[in-house]
Amino acid sequence: MQQIALGTTGLQVSTLCLGTMTWGSQNTQAEGHAQMDRALERGCSFWDTAEMYPVNPVRLETLGLTETIIGNWLAARGGRERLVLASKVPGGKGVAREGGPITGAVLRAAVEASLARLQTDYIDLYQLHWPNRAVYHFRRNWGYNPSGQNRAEIEANMIEVLEVAAALIAEGKIRHIALSNETAWGAAKWLALAQTHGLPRMATVQNEYSLLCRHFDTDWAELSALEEMPLLAFSPLATGLLTGKYAGDVTPEGSRRALNADLSGRVTPQVFPAVAAYMGIAARHGLDAAQMAIAFCRTRPFPCIPIIGATSLAQLDTALGAADLTLSAEVLAEIDAAHRAHPMPF
Repeated sequence: MQQIALGTTGLQVSTLCLGTMTWGSQNTQAEGHAQMDRALERGCSFWDTAEMYPVNPVRLETLGLTETIIGNWLAARGGRERLVLASKVPGGKGVAREGGPITGAVLRAAVEASLARLQTDYIDLYQLHWPNRAVYHFRRNWGYNPSGQNRAEIEANMIEVLEVAAALIAEGKIRHIALSNETAWGAAKWLALAQTHGLPRMATVQNEYSLLCRHFDTDWAELSALEEMPLLAFSPLATGLLTGKYAGDVTPEGSRRALNADLSGRVTPQVFPAVAAYMGIAARHGLDAAQMAIAFCRTRPFPCIPIIGATSLAQLDTALGAADLTLSAEVLAEIDAAHRAHPMPF
C-alpha cells in the first residue's frame, strides 16, 4: 500500500487508516488481532483507536478495552516501529470522568492511561475526541447554536491544553497533537494560538466524511488544503449504508444497525434514494460499491485519508482493496450529479 506524508508531521502513513472501534464489542480480541495481522500484511500500518472504544454501545465498564486489545497484540507480535498509532481523549460529551471537559490535567492523565493499555512508550498522534465547545457533528447541524460561548475561556483552555501537549511531546509520550469532530473556526484558532505562543501545531483533524456526509467540502476544505491539515475521514461507508446492505430498509443480523436502529440519525426517508443512486453508479461501472465510496475520499481537493472499519476479514479485505482503485472521470462526474440530486440525506 502506498505511503504518503501526514501533513507537516514528517510521518509517512498508509493511504488507508485502520479503524478499531468494534474490537471488544462486535469483535472479540482474537478477531481484532486477526484484523491487525491482515491489515499489516496488506501494508495498512496507520491505525486509529480511542479511550472510549469499543462503541455500540459505549459503556463506562468497557472504556479502554480496544486499546487493551491492541496492546496485547503489540506485546505478542512486537514491532511497534512498524505502526503509526493514533488515539483520542474524549471531552465533555463522553462518559469518562463524569463528562468533564478536556483540560491539561485530563490530557496528561488520559495519555498516560492509554500508554499503559497500549503497552507502548509513545503514541504517534493523540487527538481531542471532541471540542469542549458546542459543535455541529453527529446530526447536531440541524439545531446548531454556537452563540453564548465565552471566547476568552475557550482560548485560555486551548493554551492550557497546548502547553501540556508540548510537555508530553518533550517527554516522548506523544509525537503530535491533533483534532477530531472540530469546526473550521476551532481549527483556525488552535493553529493561531500555537503560532503565537510557540506551542505544538494541531496536525490533523478526524471528522465524518463520505458520499453521504459532505460538510467538509467548503470552509473546512480550504483550511485543510492551505494549512496542510489532513482529514482523517471516519465513516467513509456511512456506517455501512454505502455497501448497500441496508437497501430496502432492511437490518441484517449482526450488523451495526441491529445495535443502533437509526445508525445515529443517518437512517432517514432521504437516505435510501441517495444510496440507490450511488449503488447504481457502482453497478454501471462494474465497481464494488464499498470500494468506490472509500476511493472517492482519496480524490478530494484536500488531503484525505479514509478510516476503514470491519467486523469480518472479508469486509476488511474489500475495504483494503480500495487502496488500489482509481476512479475514472466518468465515475466522478456521475458521483457529482448524484450529490447534487441528494445533497444532504441525513
